[in-house]
Amino acid sequence: MNANFNTGSLTVVGETGRFPKIELIEPNGYGYIVFALEVDHSRLPFYLTQSAGKRRLLEDLKGMAVNIGGLDGVQKAVVFKALIVPPGEGRYKKARPDVPQARFDVVVLIETGTPERARALIATPEFAALEKRGRAGAKRAEVIVGQNARRIGPVDHSRDGVFLFNYFLAESGEQNLAVWEYTAGWFADQTGLDNSTLVLPDAEHSGGLTLINHCRWDRLGDVLPSLLFKRSFRDYVLANFDANRTAPMPVLYGLA
Repeated sequence: MNANFNTGSLTVVGETGRFPKIELIEPNGYGYIVFALEVDHSRLPFYLTQSAGKRRLLEDLKGMAVNIGGLDGVQKAVVFKALIVPPGEGRYKKARPDVPQARFDVVVLIETGTPERARALIATPEFAALEKRGRAGAKRAEVIVGQNARRIGPVDHSRDGVFLFNYFLAESGEQNLAVWEYTAGWFADQTGLDNSTLVLPDAEHSGGLTLINHCRWDRLGDVLPSLLFKRSFRDYVLANFDANRTAPMPVLYGLA
């Protein structure tokens, strides 16, 4: 059936049932800190080179992340560098010029055993040192603290690959959750995605975002051609985001 209708908090555009419903597993109960930095601003969607300052910053952050990863209650601390900004921003972001584009080319992801541990961690000397170093080397920095709200599967950080951080801006957090879940089936069906951790930011440490989706593929070829060339990405995924006044701001990364 072709439709444009409201179901609960979700406005559905186009043919319903076109892609399978995503199978979710229980949220893991963990807390998350996403320390997102814009270091080398790029007018192009590709990050082909790195400044000397960015290289030094990445080395420093990786050393500090090792120290933080050894603290009680911390599961892991991982540093990422941007590869490419893929298509997918959508119309709603254009209607919100008050919110900066999420062109973060360095990210530190910290996973903790509980959301409370993540909130406490940002007050520690170890995190304060990491934040100070990051802000000193960046044009823009955001500390986002939250917890896992939805999950497709665990994200493997033990080996390199292509990691998505999709920074969402939405008029309604409830609609953002609903349209993310509705469109996630496209990614599973069209790109073979089998993992994802969705972070719901705390109101006081959100960086102006409503959600952050984090997931991994083995290679750029697993995901980028689908985003560039498949019409269904535009008329199914992006159309439903637009209809629900939700703007994804995706960036693809590798391990630093």
